[in-house]
Amino acid sequence: IGEDVKPFTPGKAKEIVMSLQQPAVFCNMVGDWPALHWNAKYLSALLDGKTIQFRLGLKTVDLVPQFETKCSYVKATLEEFLAWSCGQPSCLSGPFSCYEYSKYWAYADYKYIARIFEDKPEIFQDIRWSDFGFPGRSGKESTLWIGSEGANTPCHLDSYGCNLVLQVQGRKRWHLFPPGDTSFLYPTRIPYEESSIFSKVNVANPDLKRFPEFRNTTAHVVTLSPGQVLLVPRHWWHYVESIDPITISINSWIELDADHEARVEEAITRMLVCAIKSAENPGDGDLWLNPTEVEATSHEINLQYLNKAVSAYFKFQKASVSEQARPSS
Repeated sequence: IGEDVKPFTPGKAKEIVMSLQQPAVFCNMVGDWPALHWNAKYLSALLDGKTIQFRLGLKTVDLVPQFETKCSYVKATLEEFLAWSCGQPSCLSGPFSCYEYSKYWAYADYKYIARIFEDKPEIFQDIRWSDFGFPGRSGKESTLWIGSEGANTPCHLDSYGCNLVLQVQGRKRWHLFPPGDTSFLYPTRIPYEESSIFSKVNVANPDLKRFPEFRNTTAHVVTLSPGQVLLVPRHWWHYVESIDPITISINSWIELDADHEARVEEAITRMLVCAIKSAENPGDGDLWLNPTEVEATSHEINLQYLNKAVSAYFKFQKASVSEQARPSS
């Protein structure tokens, strides 16, 4: 096969993405994407001194997951992050000065490309999900992740969609578990974040005394290298860690029909968690909220959410039924 021939047509790739119930790594699909050149130096120049928020955690491996509620946060430029990760002495002052590189990792995670590059919309086209059968999907519908060695996301599953992840710089190790392993992963809704269900287990160092059922899980471990695209199917659990000094990834969540029902479930969950937690410790602040959630919403607003989700679900069901009722020409 010639250098520039991709192993799958967009149509075939989409078929795989929408139906495969196993994680898969696509190779040789993005060789011509300009986004492959989005290394840290290039992005630093592109951001041009703009500050972004980094989440900092300890490199020591504990028996409990390092949830986002337990991390520190700093606002810094990508340049400051690069200087810190190279161990430059200039870091004795500045946002990372309190965090020794040997002891901490830093992660600029979940950065919406449309938001951080709103003044440079032309770069959205560097990301071409159309090659996977999603025409019109670009950087505008994608998220950027920049981490140092050890940076990680605690084990969780996403309630909505499936996930396509492009590795751009450095390598990341993914520990994936099938939906059938859910009970062995001790799921929890605290910290609460809409669309994320966390595991109480630190899968990198499991406490088997507290979580004996974790032994029954089947981890699918994959090391993702630059130029590869990982498909994370719907409701697969994942723990992700950076294993190189600097890692950069870009992902996009692909909506699925099943999301309509999941939105109803999530709306009910939000209503219950907010009601219980607000009643429990009214003056306690929102320590149970994941930092990605802005605030605990009122019961009134939660009911509106639920109403909208149920309406959308029935609208979708009705459309599906009339679709099936139509005689095929």
